[in-house]
Amino acid sequence: MNRLAKREEEIMQIVWRLETVFIRDIIKALPEPKPHYNTVATIVKILVKKGFLTSEMLGNTHQYRPAVDFEQYRDEHLLNIKKKYFGNSFPKMIAHFAKKEKLSDAEIEELMKIIKSQKP
Repeated sequence: MNRLAKREEEIMQIVWRLETVFIRDIIKALPEPKPHYNTVATIVKILVKKGFLTSEMLGNTHQYRPAVDFEQYRDEHLLNIKKKYFGNSFPKMIAHFAKKEKLSDAEIEELMKIIKSQKP
């Protein structure tokens, strides 16, 4: 699966959240300063070409939906990060974030429960 550029991912986050959008919906959801309609339209066309969005003609305008599920993209992206930066080691990856986040006792306990629930 292709990786998204920063602006593409920003737009996909909106589409994943709203599920069905027109370009004007994307622009409305973007932070100020709002990009020009043509800029957003160009990025959306790229996302369709990359296979991240589907397009349906409604009247004289296009409606867009995600073609790639958010969880699917997130999971693949995280697997790539684990391979690339943590030697494909889940414990190393978790340890890194646990140190960086300065977890509270409650968060550590919650994490331990999740890990223990994974045992067969």
